[in-house]
Amino acid sequence: MSGSRSAEQGGKGGKGSHRLSRRNRHIAWGTAGAVVVAGAAFAATSASAATTWPAQKTFTGRAFDTCTAPSAAAMKAWRTGFYGAAAVYIGGKNRGCAQPNLTKSWVKTVSTQGWKLIPLYVGAQPPCQTGTRNEKMTTSNAASLGTADGKDAVAKAAALGMKAGSALYLDMEPYDIKNASCNKAVLDYVRAFDKVLRGKIYRAGYYGFSSSSAAAIATAKDRTDLPGNLWYAKWDKVNTTTSDWPWSASLYTNHSRAHQYMVNSKEKRGAYTITVDRNAWDAPVAIIG
Repeated sequence: MSGSRSAEQGGKGGKGSHRLSRRNRHIAWGTAGAVVVAGAAFAATSASAATTWPAQKTFTGRAFDTCTAPSAAAMKAWRTGFYGAAAVYIGGKNRGCAQPNLTKSWVKTVSTQGWKLIPLYVGAQPPCQTGTRNEKMTTSNAASLGTADGKDAVAKAAALGMKAGSALYLDMEPYDIKNASCNKAVLDYVRAFDKVLRGKIYRAGYYGFSSSSAAAIATAKDRTDLPGNLWYAKWDKVNTTTSDWPWSASLYTNHSRAHQYMVNSKEKRGAYTITVDRNAWDAPVAIIG
């Protein structure tokens, strides 16, 4: 998910381009009403019982993601009722696209249009992962990198007007979870990243693949400092967060799941064509201030 994304075409023949990842992945999501709840997801992500957390803002419905945040005009055209939320890549050294539109003003504008936003951070990737990355963790620096990246993620979100109580999602691409030292490094990184988020009163979320990076989180025996919200990639084209949930039914309940179920869907709304991935969403989103 880290280096993919979209083509946006304007009504007068203008065309934008983007650099696609080798998997050419995108994400999409949609409408169904955002509600404010406080429940198990909140309890799972809170740093301590004594801390006063803002109520969780949950979106339930379809959401979309594309590498470069579309223009405000495109976002307005895409408010047709099919999608109601969109993921935006707020930072990370492995973020794959430039973000000329992604500013505090843009966030406020599209939020006023009715969009719910899901902040996504592409931090350090596993030491055993194939391919070239701008930032890879090692077994020795995973925790310190997780701490540094967690601080950066919070700073980036706050600068965009995403307030405390928002959920921030860490993007972890596929890797060999049977490689014990590699898997330990990832879990050390994720725990350090999440600990920083919770200390700053941000909810911890995680994007990964049901066959690898998400499975590592869902099946970890030690649940200490793991994310309270899990976004899993399983490209079965089924718009659900329940019927194809790969793990224990007791995990990530009460509005804590999202499912990337379809990729590379080229869609047009008004004068704007964007290639997206689709997601079924039932989890927290950003709180915009």
